[in-house]
Amino acid sequence: MGVSAMTGQTVSTIAFFPLASRRDLVRRSAVELDKLNGHAAEQFWKATCRGLGQELLALGCPDDEMRAEVMDFQAAVQIELMWLHRDEAAQG
Repeated sequence: MGVSAMTGQTVSTIAFFPLASRRDLVRRSAVELDKLNGHAAEQFWKATCRGLGQELLALGCPDDEMRAEVMDFQAAVQIELMWLHRDEAAQG
């Protein structure tokens, strides 16, 4: 909680743990996504990202911050997918 300079009242703020830093969630999502192809992969990915977004909104996360969190999560999963396939790429 902080104190508003204008009103002198205590203002509650919530700090959300970054989705991209939730290593287990990122890893699980990458592994599951890697098992899927085509429509099934697309549906899984959309459902996962929408679900995380809804979870953040339900916790009071502002819409613009929620979108940034989901985008950072998507980037973290893409990096994890690259790590999962790094040995294959090196042997290429």
